[in-house]
Amino acid sequence: MPPSTYESIREAVLQVCARFDDAYWLEHDRSGEYPQAFQQALAEGGWLGIAMPEAYGGTGLGIAEAAVMMRAVAESGAGMSGASAVHHYVWGLAPVVKFGTPEQQARMLTPMIRGEHLMAFGVTEPDAGLDTTRITTRAVRTGERYIVSGRKVWTTLAQRAQRILLLARTTPLAEVKKKSEGMSIFMVDLRQAEKSGLTVRPIPNMVNHETNELFFENLEIPAGNLIGEEGKGFRYILDGLNAERTLIAAECIGDGYWFVDRVTKYAKERIVFGRPIGQNQGVQFPIAESFIEVEAANLMRWEACRRFDAHEPCGAQANMAKYLAAKASWEAANACIQFHGGFGFANEYDVERKFRETRLYQVAPISTNLILSYVAEHVLGLPRSF
Repeated sequence: MPPSTYESIREAVLQVCARFDDAYWLEHDRSGEYPQAFQQALAEGGWLGIAMPEAYGGTGLGIAEAAVMMRAVAESGAGMSGASAVHHYVWGLAPVVKFGTPEQQARMLTPMIRGEHLMAFGVTEPDAGLDTTRITTRAVRTGERYIVSGRKVWTTLAQRAQRILLLARTTPLAEVKKKSEGMSIFMVDLRQAEKSGLTVRPIPNMVNHETNELFFENLEIPAGNLIGEEGKGFRYILDGLNAERTLIAAECIGDGYWFVDRVTKYAKERIVFGRPIGQNQGVQFPIAESFIEVEAANLMRWEACRRFDAHEPCGAQANMAKYLAAKASWEAANACIQFHGGFGFANEYDVERKFRETRLYQVAPISTNLILSYVAEHVLGLPRSF
């Protein structure tokens, strides 16, 4: 797709985002309220289905176009709650798009593309962390039902979403040849589950990012909610993780440009000792360095998108794009808050909100150290370190 098309997507998304200013996101940060109006505005513009099949109301575009959208959302100054309300529609639904039956796709995708339903993603567990193969949540088939028991943590939108894509063990770890085998994916009706075996416990945190701990106790779900084949869920999840990391990279890049733009304007206007602070090299250099690093991360993001959409191996590129973008956005955030001085900590300048939000990406959805381990092992051929 020509660059002009990507730019037109970016400009169109920015036009929607312009209706939601700093005051909107600051108020939602204070209240913890979900940005329903923002999510609905993007749904009305057709943006939630940007990478979904046209047969179900989507646009049928690729991860590159979705990444352009996510960069624009973050670049507009939107809060993390706004970004999480959008990106799940791209990578979170990938297993349903690729491995679901036509009936499942029609039932699950259409209302989400319209913005009528939200989806949560239940993978991480307290005792497994990033070692997903060690999850212990079990789903045991009994006739035309599966009985689920276990626990999930850091589950975004579980209080509000209608459905959750749930990863559970259908074969105990001790009974499989490879630890990545024996896991399956299910689409679960969250609100129905709360009536009969699911408890949702909110996890208060430092940003407006609704996340939760989930407890499943003999929850019954229809066998027809199994996505794809039993036992292949881990492979299905991996299929969406490269998309997730690429989209998170795009969000970090959007944050990085936001910080650079915000601090550049301030450095031009702020007069100290009779001159703009941006005239001092001690201020100029960190800002310029941040901009260079964001631009470099952006190039790796494009390469990850290109490979993903061409169905080429892209694990290394997706991981490296996420690493570079998260690092660049954090350095840009530090420069932004540093050169705003005390005003950087004042709510009204809106820098401290984005500063808190972009810090998360050093840790999640995959930590920087795990990316370094991945590159060391899978790219450089060094021995596995864990």
